[in-house]
Amino acid sequence: MIGKESEIVRADMIRCTLCDDAPCDRACEIIDPAKILRSIWFKNEQTAAQSLPKENPCTGCTAPCEHDCVRAGEVPVKKLIDRLYSEIRPHCETQIPDDEDLLKCDLCGIPLENPFLLSSSVVASTYDMCARAFEAGWAGVCFKTICSLDIHEASPRFSAITGNDGSIVGFKNIEQLSDHSVAENMEIFRRLKANYPGKFILASIMGQNEKEWGELARLCEENGADAVELNFSCPNMAEGGLGSDIGQVPELVERFTRAAKNACSIPVLAKLTPNVAAMSPAGEAAKRGGADGIAAINTIKSVTGVNIHTFVAAPAVHGHSAVGGYSGNAVKPIALRFISELAQNPELSGMHLSAMGGIETWQDALEFLLLGGGSIQITTAVMQYGYRIIDDLKSGLNLYLKEKGFSGVKDVIGQGLDTLSDTTDTLERDTVLFPKFDTERCIGCGRCRISCDDGGHQAIRLDENRKPVLNGKKCVGCHLCVLVCPERAITPGKKRISR
Repeated sequence: MIGKESEIVRADMIRCTLCDDAPCDRACEIIDPAKILRSIWFKNEQTAAQSLPKENPCTGCTAPCEHDCVRAGEVPVKKLIDRLYSEIRPHCETQIPDDEDLLKCDLCGIPLENPFLLSSSVVASTYDMCARAFEAGWAGVCFKTICSLDIHEASPRFSAITGNDGSIVGFKNIEQLSDHSVAENMEIFRRLKANYPGKFILASIMGQNEKEWGELARLCEENGADAVELNFSCPNMAEGGLGSDIGQVPELVERFTRAAKNACSIPVLAKLTPNVAAMSPAGEAAKRGGADGIAAINTIKSVTGVNIHTFVAAPAVHGHSAVGGYSGNAVKPIALRFISELAQNPELSGMHLSAMGGIETWQDALEFLLLGGGSIQITTAVMQYGYRIIDDLKSGLNLYLKEKGFSGVKDVIGQGLDTLSDTTDTLERDTVLFPKFDTERCIGCGRCRISCDDGGHQAIRLDENRKPVLNGKKCVGCHLCVLVCPERAITPGKKRISR
């Protein structure tokens, strides 16, 4: 059953590099271990388990896949597949759908085969890249922002904050817009539409004045774009008065939206900046200007770190750096907050929300849908893992929709909004939810006690067997212990009335 806590977690395969043309696949003649490992990594264990043969091919196997691994002996492939059979497969109550009809949706009335698009960035910047994404299964692309500016990029232009496994948690870029001419990009649109007529082309544009916003919108429509996205949010523009400088001024958002909308007949989305206290003023301005939808969020202005020897922030470009745009899974909570703000604003009712910000898995995408997103855009996860992530995005969401009995993507949009408030004043405060300790899973590390003593309410002690014991008189139910336990041996338990 989807929603049941999986015993298969990323930590079990922390040494897996998610290889290209993986040696483990070449070592196995029965299954594709690399695809199974990717599904585990992207929280799609049920699909992985059901895609395996009826009988476990790893039984009695000497695991040549582990021997041939680029980190030989460090990735427990056999154990992971065994656990899919023993711990996940028995709980699979819903079979994998035979088709992807449940994923069909639309963007401002234009059909999408699924809700997943590449967002405007380097991942959607050439004909070949977009074509390969379409072939992989993406429903559409938001092409890298088209402009008449003379773009010369810095090198290097990326930096990142990484987790313990080396994967990117937060990503910074100081990249700007498309470095192809307007004419070159229009030729790309014509070829894409001719060869992939069923795919969705969202053209991101940035003008320097009202005339140019209108001209670019008109050209994109004439050359095959299905909709236009107005870039009011790029934080990396060398020239002032562009990008996020516009998105912070509602009057400019309204003016340039109207210029673009008046010049074309296809849907227009305003892509708004998160570098504001609230996004609604710009969203309402975009609607006044005629926008059919809103895209959010773009990257957040950031500094990811400073070299303690050279004293230069990252990325360093000839001894200098700059504030840049932050993305990746680390920004998802901020993106969810802005999407929910827009979705709950009655003044924006009826507008399509194309949501993005830190999405890696189908569950990430589903969270944005539940808070009001109508389509999903992704960049940073593709930069890290490739277009191939679409397989697990689609299959995971498709299985979820079938198991929950939804008739399609539209059924889930906004389902989480009624329970979300923008203030904690509305929360019930008369009960305490105690933690529950699973002593069999507990390894006696004492992390819960340390955190409770030094960051909580001194409500946990360890017994003679190094197992946690709760003092109910002191516990306030904050659940810090639940979060820090490395073995997931602490879960929410019983409630008590506190007053």
